[in-house]
Amino acid sequence: MKINLRDQYAYALVVPTSIGVRITPENGQPVHSSSKFTMQVTSAETNVASISSYLGLPVKVLTTFVKDSPIAAMIKSDLLSRHMAYEGKDVPQGGPWGYRHQFNIADSGYGSRGPRVHNDRAGEVGRTLNVKDFDLDRIFGQEGVRILHLSGLVAALSPETSTFCLELARTAKKYGTCISFDLNYRASFWENREKELAAIFAEIASLADVLVGNEEDFQLCLGIKGPEAGGKDIAAKIDSFKEMIARVKQAFPSVSVFATTLRQVISANQHLWGAILLAGDAWYVAESREITVLDRIGGGDGFVGGLLYAILRGWEPEKWVQFGWASGALATTMLTDYGIPADEDQIWSIWKGNARVKR
Repeated sequence: MKINLRDQYAYALVVPTSIGVRITPENGQPVHSSSKFTMQVTSAETNVASISSYLGLPVKVLTTFVKDSPIAAMIKSDLLSRHMAYEGKDVPQGGPWGYRHQFNIADSGYGSRGPRVHNDRAGEVGRTLNVKDFDLDRIFGQEGVRILHLSGLVAALSPETSTFCLELARTAKKYGTCISFDLNYRASFWENREKELAAIFAEIASLADVLVGNEEDFQLCLGIKGPEAGGKDIAAKIDSFKEMIARVKQAFPSVSVFATTLRQVISANQHLWGAILLAGDAWYVAESREITVLDRIGGGDGFVGGLLYAILRGWEPEKWVQFGWASGALATTMLTDYGIPADEDQIWSIWKGNARVKR
């Protein structure tokens, strides 16, 4: 199966995002008992884009910044270091109690102690992302984009970002850009906006070529009936996912690809990691294998990033799920929230289970 991608383009991948920083204690320690922390730039959508950008494909980030903020300066420098172009408005802070970039305060966990994440998003400047601040006809029509990747996290941030993501999808479809949509349901984002967001997510899904999400995402974002019975083991998850996707395909017949990751946590540092993909009418499964985890945050984003990179390279679907699986596994070996592949061979070595030294 092949996905139709534009031949003429400036960007292989475009992602809209709200970017902030993550603060992480050293040496896997809990936040509440630590005095030394590392601060790094992070967002789920740039986590996805990093696989393509580090492997040499042109990537663009659509976002917004706090004007004259040292955090904004850090973010801009970080994006350039990751080989990403960016476009976005500088929004005046509005005083000490005005806008800021979000803070994600999270430890990595260790052994039997699971990681804990605290999101501090008050005054988040990314909630101001507005379609009026971007020339979508220039980006998608004149410059050209092969894949637009949208996340439900951004689509649900605010009424402005919901409209922004919807207009991005509409414009991308008009110009023949492939659309990827990771549903990413968050109950706190949907509170008191359920009816509004359900309609927006349904329209974006109806325009999408690639849909990513777990059973909960499809049920709560798109109102698709869940499986009659399920289980916590991965074999049961595969069966229930297949059962659900049959109903999703009926509701959204224009979608060509459905995918999800499969994770069973043994300890903070040992997971069973798998993935499943439906391309056309054919299923592809990356059977679950045990992986060693340094930090789990970003593993799912790494999977999507690897999947989209494989699609952009024009490989066969069997390789899409394999490269996605290995890209996600790579991300969990790093203290960044995203994978930084040296080259394709490094990712394929992970898939093959080859951890031997390369000289």
